[in-house]
Amino acid sequence: MKRVMSPARRPAYTSPLASRYATAGMLENFGDRRRALLWRDLWIALAEGERALGLPITSAQIDALKAARETLDFERVVALEAELRHDVMAHVHHFGEVSSPEAAKIIHLGATSCFVTDNAELVMIKRGLELLMDRLYTAITQLAAFAREHRALACQAYTHFQPAQLTTVGKRACLWIQDLALDLETLAALQRRMPLRGVKGTTGTQASFLALFEGDHQKVRELDEHVRKAMGFERVVAVSGQTYTRKLDAWVLSALADIASTAAKFAVDMRLLAHKRELDEPFGSRQIGSSAMAYKRNPMRSERICGLARFVHSLATSPHQTHATQWFERTLDDSANRRLVLTEGFLATDAILNLVVDVTAGIVVHPAMIRANMADELPFMATENIIMRGTQAGGNRQELHESVRRLSLEAVARMKQEGARNDLLERMKADAQLGPHVTDDVIEPARYVGRSPEQVDDFLTQLKAQLAPHERRAGRFSPRVRV
Repeated sequence: MKRVMSPARRPAYTSPLASRYATAGMLENFGDRRRALLWRDLWIALAEGERALGLPITSAQIDALKAARETLDFERVVALEAELRHDVMAHVHHFGEVSSPEAAKIIHLGATSCFVTDNAELVMIKRGLELLMDRLYTAITQLAAFAREHRALACQAYTHFQPAQLTTVGKRACLWIQDLALDLETLAALQRRMPLRGVKGTTGTQASFLALFEGDHQKVRELDEHVRKAMGFERVVAVSGQTYTRKLDAWVLSALADIASTAAKFAVDMRLLAHKRELDEPFGSRQIGSSAMAYKRNPMRSERICGLARFVHSLATSPHQTHATQWFERTLDDSANRRLVLTEGFLATDAILNLVVDVTAGIVVHPAMIRANMADELPFMATENIIMRGTQAGGNRQELHESVRRLSLEAVARMKQEGARNDLLERMKADAQLGPHVTDDVIEPARYVGRSPEQVDDFLTQLKAQLAPHERRAGRFSPRVRV
């Protein structure tokens, strides 16, 4: 049974991303244990490659490393780092201590710190992208079902947040889906493009490995390939300084910021529609919207998406600055920054998508409020059809237009000055010229949604093909709903 630490014994501060928002899978991916084990995997892969290519490394030494892979004492690592003032060397020494004296001799042979730090981070980035794609796929498929269900439910559309020609609830959902699908394509392409740093040495020249293999360039190439295959990558960077180019980090954070934008756009729309009382995000039977105003049903999850998205956007500039200031083969001013930006960027984006999955799983639609919100606008939309009907019946188009203009202004003035409902339809029915052409069906919402239902059908057909390569995705959801 897992023992829960009492509040008095907890650390003074932990990141809210870790304690409240991010999912267990993403936290594990960027955790200290995962990182340390990846370093050990890289050291094992390096030693196996070097042995296969003829260096005097025994199978017993490699077996000892493999047997000790998961024996990790982080307190010992902290003690070693305090003494050595070097995090990688603390792990090298600890790995040697828990394997064997003979195995300790060949750990990190020919490598620089970035062999483990950079390569491990690329593995974690690749896995992080995979987890985000799981979430994206789930959000998309949930919204697709929602769009299909409400493909023909007419609703008020807005431009400039002013009433405009009608759309449907399903068509609006397709706008959200389209952006999420573009983000999924971006992550899939980025993951395919991500290389491993590989075996490059202190300044990227592979000089140490060339010396180990006594000038045999082909063996150095083969060692690079061995580590690449062992770590599951399609390619390695062709050239590097001490580090892989930090442009890769800029690519990654830009993609995360894109996701944050998509999610925030969806969440803002949900917040506005909640204000219009047309849609609500899921709301628990015991959930409290406000500590003071008991009647409140605030869109708290959508608000949280927007807040976290703002944080991701603030991180996205940092990798570009880091990349721009890497003097020649490298400077160390990237290290502290990247420890924060890469991990926090992934954790925050993970939290955002987890919330999007949560919201899209249970959007509540209120058709009566949707109809009520259209009621004051439908008479205005019907005027063009009424003018056309009158003209087709032999009326003067300009005279009909003038009557509509005059009556519309009168109705709007009454709405604004008295807070009355829109009575334009009644005014037009009472007009001698317009009345014969004002029938009940003229304000049927379906007349004003254009091809919205058919566009939903066409889009979802196209989407099915886009999602085909991702059908294997589980898209697991972690029910973290804290503010």
